[in-house]
Amino acid sequence: MRRTSRRVRHSVGMLQKVFTGGLIVLFLVIAVAAGLLVFDRVRQAVAEADWLPAPAVEASEGTPLPGGTPEISTRVVWDGKERVNILAMGIDQRSYEEGPWRTDTMLVLTLDPVTMSGGMLSIPRDLWVPIPGYEEGRINTAHYLGDAYDYPGGGPALAVKTVQYNLGVPIHYYIRVNFSAFEELIDLIGGIDIVVEEEINDSAYPCDDGPCYDPLYIPAGEQHMDGRTALRYARTRHGGGGDFDRAKRQQQLLVVVFEKITELGMLPQLITKAPRLWETLEGSVETDMRLDEIVALANLAEGMDSQNIRTGVMDQHYTQFWTTPSGQQVLIPIRERMRELRDYIFTSDVPKPDVDDPAARLQEEAATVAVLNGTTTAGLAGSTTDYLVQQGLQVTRTDNADLSDYAESLIIVYTGKNYTAEYIARLLNLPSTAVVHGADENAEIDISVILGADYVPPAPEAAPEGEETPEGT
Repeated sequence: MRRTSRRVRHSVGMLQKVFTGGLIVLFLVIAVAAGLLVFDRVRQAVAEADWLPAPAVEASEGTPLPGGTPEISTRVVWDGKERVNILAMGIDQRSYEEGPWRTDTMLVLTLDPVTMSGGMLSIPRDLWVPIPGYEEGRINTAHYLGDAYDYPGGGPALAVKTVQYNLGVPIHYYIRVNFSAFEELIDLIGGIDIVVEEEINDSAYPCDDGPCYDPLYIPAGEQHMDGRTALRYARTRHGGGGDFDRAKRQQQLLVVVFEKITELGMLPQLITKAPRLWETLEGSVETDMRLDEIVALANLAEGMDSQNIRTGVMDQHYTQFWTTPSGQQVLIPIRERMRELRDYIFTSDVPKPDVDDPAARLQEEAATVAVLNGTTTAGLAGSTTDYLVQQGLQVTRTDNADLSDYAESLIIVYTGKNYTAEYIARLLNLPSTAVVHGADENAEIDISVILGADYVPPAPEAAPEGEETPEGT
């Protein structure tokens, strides 16, 4: 867990650079133009460039679109006084399928021109929420339903309304990106170098061009990635963190791409490749923002102090796993905590939620635990039970498992009490992948700990005189 905390802190610090640089990567539609905006010495060159085409956007009601190639000033200023929230979506489009599409990625970006503060919130695609006008479902299906059933404004409009309804904040704009645009952008800049903190070994990664599997393996350490590999790295759900880790990898990629395209040495290359980039982006990006609005917001973000940028992922601290009556594995929002995270991201004077108080979290979940010996080592479950009880856990059953040849230990969560399960994994020095979900709301206990051959028990404490260690279990 400590390693994960360091990774999150590093990711948050790096994400601040995205905002201070000008929302460059998140607004792929102006990737080249905004990149050039960062440097004063090329501002005039951008204003006079003749390769920048008119953006393909939809006008808001009563707002005429500019005709022809817009003349955009690099010093255009955002003159609004209200906080601006933008929903950025990456659609789950594959070449062998026809739409409508689900959203594979959802980020809400916020900028406050008065306090000069901003933020970014990642929303997991499996979040189970009410979809206005429809039944409850995964939040990533809102876009699909909007396109499939001709919702006014289509998929983006229903996705925006769903996020507004569940977060309780207005969404003023959207941007929808086809992931092929991201892949092409990375190839155009010569690939990226990125540090893979944990080995990726995903045997069930889907094929790009058919309903099959295309196993993905990326070793830990610094790796050079082309566009296809980077996209696969961003989209895999491998690992115990699932969508939560994926959201963090996606944010990591945004930072790395931003840093590369804002290097001084990349600017001449980007100018020469701009026509090809725009040709790619033309059919891959849709937004209801005008280009001058995007540039103005980029300038606004560029002037923000990095200390005023807040980031968050709606991860296991704010959700719990649940299996629907139809057997779908989804995430239920913990509404009270979700509101705390929302207020932190979208309100400049609210402190960061305290989600790292183990005693309070354990007391809140009050999980009952069974410790089962899945090996032939006598007394293993008993000594482990004693250790967990000393750490404040509520162990209500100690026994042998159904088998005595478990190669790997398992921590099975039946009732969504994930924090306790992850806490036990850390106490017992087990990997996060040991935590699995066997949803059963009627289970007699909340969590089963099955000790396997890989388990190395903590060093035993001396037993008080007259007591004996239990045999068998």
